[in-house]
Amino acid sequence: MNDRRGTMALSALGLLFLFLLGQFGYSYLKISEIVSELADAGQQSKAYRHHVVLISQELDNPFWRTIGKAAEEAAKDYNMELEYVGPFRLNPMEQTKLLDKMIASRVDGILVQGVDTDEYKRLINKAIERHIPVITVDTDSPDSSRLTYVGTDNRASGHKLGEVVIESLRKEPGAAMRNRIGVIIGSAEAANQQQRLEGFKAAVGAEPYMPIAGVAVSNISRIQAAQAAESLLREHPDINVMVGLSALDAVGILQAVKVLGMQDRVRIFGFDDLEETKAAIAKGEIVATVIQKPEEMGREAVRQLHAYFGSGELAPYHFTSHEVLDRSNVGVMEP
Repeated sequence: MNDRRGTMALSALGLLFLFLLGQFGYSYLKISEIVSELADAGQQSKAYRHHVVLISQELDNPFWRTIGKAAEEAAKDYNMELEYVGPFRLNPMEQTKLLDKMIASRVDGILVQGVDTDEYKRLINKAIERHIPVITVDTDSPDSSRLTYVGTDNRASGHKLGEVVIESLRKEPGAAMRNRIGVIIGSAEAANQQQRLEGFKAAVGAEPYMPIAGVAVSNISRIQAAQAAESLLREHPDINVMVGLSALDAVGILQAVKVLGMQDRVRIFGFDDLEETKAAIAKGEIVATVIQKPEEMGREAVRQLHAYFGSGELAPYHFTSHEVLDRSNVGVMEP
């Protein structure tokens, strides 16, 4: 009887052992499945490519093409897919429509030039509310909810151009004579143009013999820059300094000066470093230009977006560098 009871006890223990072993095996399999799922999720997370868009001021503008190319290269480094879009010609309304479209498409991030309208600011705020990060490039929209601005300190660069004009004119014989300045800006609406003009006025306004005779708009067009410059020079024939504050203005001014036969008495200063501008500086037809760093803007804007995807926190401003290009260094600047 005792043997029988012992056998039954052993059998019960064996069954219990088998049950526990089965439970262990089942738990092991479930844990393995969970670990595998987490690993797959991690791999998918690493492989996910954020779809971001850069909305340019003007699609084929050389300055914006340079920003776009640098941004595309940086996007590859950060495993992003960058889409470059913009109006074919300067058109703030089209920029606004593109911004609205990209918000509706629920892209992962937006890099965009700021436009100083209430509707544009409303759309930036709308994107942020929908958890779509927006970074302004080249021109800020500080009254919106944008995360950060990446670009030139436009007041500082405009002031620098004013300093360059003052220094150049002081070297001229009879520097105390009254000079008269004509200014061409790219856009009356763009905040960056207004800020450059403010900085320029602050610099030359401190000089008693450098009044600004007039300001005209080129609408980011070399042809319109030439027309605006010619009109200013005809209206104010005593202008002896012409300044352009957007990339195509200086070469447009040069065209007007040549048409009017005023090359020997009108000194030209510009902004940005188009190949035509650099060639004219080398020939002495344009005195100097303040150059921005569009490559730096494109790379830094994407880097900031990548940082946001990682931490969600950005400083409000990231100013890129600017410098003066004149005949002394035009042949040694990096392309």
